[in-house]
Amino acid sequence: MTERGEEYRAKLLTFMDEHVYPAESVYHQQMVDSGDPNHHPQVLEDLKAVAKEQGLWNLFHPHPEWGPGLTNLEYAHLAEITGRSMELAPEAINCNAPDTGNMEVLTLFGTDEHKEKWLKPLLAGEIASAFAMTEPAVASSDATNIETSMVRDGDEYVINGRKWWTSNALHKNCKVLIVMGKTDPSAPKHRQQSMMVVPLDTPGVTVVRGLPVFGYQDREGHAEVLFEDVRVPVTALLAGEGDGFMISQARLGPGRIHHCMRAIGVAERALDLMIDRATEREAFGGPLIDRPNVQDVIAESRMEIEMARLLTLKAAHLMDTVGNKHARIEIAAIKVVAPNVATRVVDRAIQIFGGGGVSDDFPLAKMYAGVRTLRLADGPDEVHRMTIARQEIRRRAVETGRMPAKGEGR
Repeated sequence: MTERGEEYRAKLLTFMDEHVYPAESVYHQQMVDSGDPNHHPQVLEDLKAVAKEQGLWNLFHPHPEWGPGLTNLEYAHLAEITGRSMELAPEAINCNAPDTGNMEVLTLFGTDEHKEKWLKPLLAGEIASAFAMTEPAVASSDATNIETSMVRDGDEYVINGRKWWTSNALHKNCKVLIVMGKTDPSAPKHRQQSMMVVPLDTPGVTVVRGLPVFGYQDREGHAEVLFEDVRVPVTALLAGEGDGFMISQARLGPGRIHHCMRAIGVAERALDLMIDRATEREAFGGPLIDRPNVQDVIAESRMEIEMARLLTLKAAHLMDTVGNKHARIEIAAIKVVAPNVATRVVDRAIQIFGGGGVSDDFPLAKMYAGVRTLRLADGPDEVHRMTIARQEIRRRAVETGRMPAKGEGR
């Protein structure tokens, strides 16, 4: 770690110990008292004020104009720490998805008007945003499948379609969507899509429902959203027509580092909970912690966490030094490895907890729901494995002078 990275890590650890962990019980009580699954609790705003005051704000943003300008590798260590308290820590320091990705998109591709109206309030933590790409009618693991239409009509585009898993759309402060759709179905398949900035209150935009995740309604919501003859000005376009796929790839690279390091943070906290529970509980005449099969799962968890962390940090380092394109295999690999490791570690912790592990009396069930879902978010495991395999096949074909067989490396 760099000296700067160490300084931020120390500050963030102190913030977690002194403010975030003590706020968790307050958060849950405020959510219960509200009776609203999408309530925005005051304790979160209190934490945001402290984080701003301590300079722990927009740590993810690579541009010094908007944040501290940390590298992917420096920020990765911080993202892991926030993963230990997923419901509070990322948003408390304005580093929560999908706002982080949307802020990066607006920074890179937004107009001056977009930056003034949407980026600045997002950077200040005054509003929230959502990203609408996935659709219920098609296999969205292949983003070229999306069917939402964006038709030019004079000085406007008319949007029609249905999205789901639009995370953050039920957040009480959500004001704007970044929507991906097709502007030219006849263009080459990676030039058909465009992205546009759509205010949530635009006529024709309907938030139909929030989708539960393993029975949990997350506070920010994962919405199904209907677009019916939604009219936006041509200035809503990000970059240019046909640039949607390019923007999505630019957006997802850094986001996968963030997601994976937070998943490792989840795994670390689950391991701590596992050890504490096994130390406290006795069965068959002795503490669980003394039993070899319990010690085996503790050891296995530590080894897997270390491997996942090192691979993720390698990907972050390559993104910083040679760029996202040349880190493609590592980015795909961590998106498979980190959520799978976290899911296994949390599952083992649930087993050690026994019946309590699957209840809401402890955080493990909700942690499991989150990390298991991450195996689908930002592309399912199978797509990332396919990416890695094709790259490896091409590599070997170049080394041997053999052309890949049909379908082998395309």
